[in-house]
Parts: sequence; C-alpha cells; structure tokens
Amino acid sequence: MLRSTFVPSYAIFLGLIALSAFSSAQQSGAVGEPLEMTTASPPKGYLHQPYEFQLEARGGISPLEWEITAGVLPRGMKLSQNGHVTGTPSETGDFRVRVTVTDSGKPPREESRELVLTIVAPLLLEWSRYPQVVGRRVECAIRLSNETGDNFDLTVAALAVNEIGRATAVGYQHFVLQKNTTDMELSFGENLPPGLYELNLDAVAEVPEANVIHRARLVADKLQIQQGP
Repeated sequence: MLRSTFVPSYAIFLGLIALSAFSSAQQSGAVGEPLEMTTASPPKGYLHQPYEFQLEARGGISPLEWEITAGVLPRGMKLSQNGHVTGTPSETGDFRVRVTVTDSGKPPREESRELVLTIVAPLLLEWSRYPQVVGRRVECAIRLSNETGDNFDLTVAALAVNEIGRATAVGYQHFVLQKNTTDMELSFGENLPPGLYELNLDAVAEVPEANVIHRARLVADKLQIQQGP
C-alpha cells in the first residue's frame, strides 16, 4: 500500500520564514568587502562612432545600481542602471560626470567618483592659414590630426568652384597619416581664372582593415580673382 507523506502547513510556513530570514541576513547582516568603484577613467571615444564601455566595482551586496548624480554625458550617450555606457556621441569635448554606484544592502552602501569621458574627432581638419587671394593665385594651409590608434590612408583634395559651377583643382595629396599624429600642416595654392570662388577642401581617411571611413570638410567662399592687366 502506498503511504502519502503529509507536511503540516505550519512546517512549510516555518521553512519560508527561515528562507526569508537567510536572504535578509545576506543583505542586512553580511559585512563582506567594502563597496569600491574600480573604474578610474573610461576610454576615449570618437565623434559619430558607436561607443560601449562597462563601469566596474567590487564588494558590496549584489545587484549594484549605477547612476549619474552630477554632470552630463555627451549628447547621444547614456548610462544604464547596470553600469553600461553606450551610444554614439554627437559632440566633442571633455565631459565630467559624477557616477554613483549603490549596492542592495539594508541599509545600502554607495560610492561616488568623478569620471572624465573625452570625445574627439577621429580626423581633425582646420585652417592654419585661411584661404587668401594673392594676385591671381589662391593660397591656403591646413592642419591635420589623426587622434586614433589606426593609420589612415588619407586623401586630401582642394577644389575652387566659381559662380557658374566650374571646378578647378587647387591641390591634391594622398599619403598615410600615421596614428596619433597631431597638427600636420599641408599647403595648397593655384592660379585661377578671374571670377568669384568657393574653395572646398575635403579629407577622406580610410582604415581598410576595419572597413572604416572618416570624412572632414572645410569651406571658404567669396574669393574674388580680378581680371589682370
């Protein structure tokens, strides 16, 4: 004959109380290691490039919860409660934020730290000598910076476009721009027929092994070439 086993309801009740007490003790009674944020500084990010980074901490009672308590991240980026920084930044600069991590103890423990997230343009292009007209010649110079850890297969082209849309080449360069290069200067100049011009200078940087392309452009308009004697 089969014999059924009956567990009194009060025994189940006592078991649930014990389990709850054990879980509570883990949170409120456990000492463990102190809560400590181990992320000292997030890595540099690049303008218009996807960014992903995990903030880290040790000690405390899991789960941990993260939040920004002062400052703001660049536009296009966010910090999730699990400490995951993600997004595609749409502005450059040094962004100082105070990040606070809180554990699940009762009472909870927390630690705060100021972090600086730097966002740069991978390919930085700027005038070092703004375009000017010298007689019938347009002359200018630019500064180039490669702020990444990759070498760029770089093409730079300068075109002067007159009022009827005719384009004249003012300069062309194709070379490897080495990683972590700052403020490399290039000069351009060319004689042009009379007319009113807009100068377009375009730089295209390719990283073939990563299938990545960076672009930058400078524009200068109202460059008047007078009819010579």
